Amino acid sequence: MSNIELILKAQNYGKNFIYETPLLFNLKVNQILGKNLFIKPECLQVTGSFKFRGAWCAISHLKKENKISNGVVAYSSGNHAQGIAAASQFHGIPSVIVMPKDAPQQKISRTLDYNAEVVFYDRYTEIREQIGENIAVEKKLTLIKPYDEHLVIAGQGTCGLEIVDQSKKLGLEKAEVLVCCGGGGLSAGISLALEKFAPSYKLRTCEPEFYDDTARSLKSGRREINETNNPSICDAILTPTPGELTFPILKRNAGEGLVASETEVLKAMKFLYQHFKIVSEPGGAVAAAAAIFSKNKLKEKDIIVVVSGGNVDSSIFSKAISGY
Repeated sequence: MSNIELILKAQNYGKNFIYETPLLFNLKVNQILGKNLFIKPECLQVTGSFKFRGAWCAISHLKKENKISNGVVAYSSGNHAQGIAAASQFHGIPSVIVMPKDAPQQKISRTLDYNAEVVFYDRYTEIREQIGENIAVEKKLTLIKPYDEHLVIAGQGTCGLEIVDQSKKLGLEKAEVLVCCGGGGLSAGISLALEKFAPSYKLRTCEPEFYDDTARSLKSGRREINETNNPSICDAILTPTPGELTFPILKRNAGEGLVASETEVLKAMKFLYQHFKIVSEPGGAVAAAAAIFSKNKLKEKDIIVVVSGGNVDSSIFSKAISGY
């Protein structure tokens, strides 16, 4: 079960392996927005995204408990893939990763760099969960899901522990924490840390336009489905529906969901580069886009934004920097 005790255990697994990313602020940005904006750059995390946290926690725990025999398998658009591949390589464990054939080339290349075997699929006509489960059975591998896995949620929750510690040191008493959301592993994990150690903080999920299943689910009280095959540059957080494990946590802890358009996301990528000197991928910049372009929907003066990843192909980043 996902709980604060498991997150604290994950924090112990991650000592000396998971980066404690900083909490950045810029006084000029605060003047521009009329809000105090704090950036948590998980794009600086090992493998370039928060996903390494959950991957490291899951593999460390499963190996300690002798629950990995022949290796691991995971399905991912790229960031969970790199996290699992990197953690597996460090632990000396073989990994097989199921990735969409249209995943960013950088994510594919980096996953292969960690000696993972990559199996491609068509995200619009094939079901990755089914492919991953079949491979797990055929090769007797341990399946590690990207968000519907208690150990993964716990690992992502370590980001929340850092947010609490860092923001309290800065004197923040109340804040809204904006988090990019796909299946909800990062959002759920952070919300559990806030629930325990910073109950005056409110988590807000942030999603790309047309893939706002979590926002709609929070509004309706049940898991809604994205009935669209619209291509999106926010590949990192495109999921059909909130996670079975993550949604009950978010239903309890999250505020109203926020949504950003692709144009807003590209502008946010440029904003982050100009003012904070960090490189973000589209899916990792959705929360920043929400903070900038939906600030009228934010209630608190202090806003913490998690930039969840920076694994972006140069063509997309160049478009963001030069076109907006």
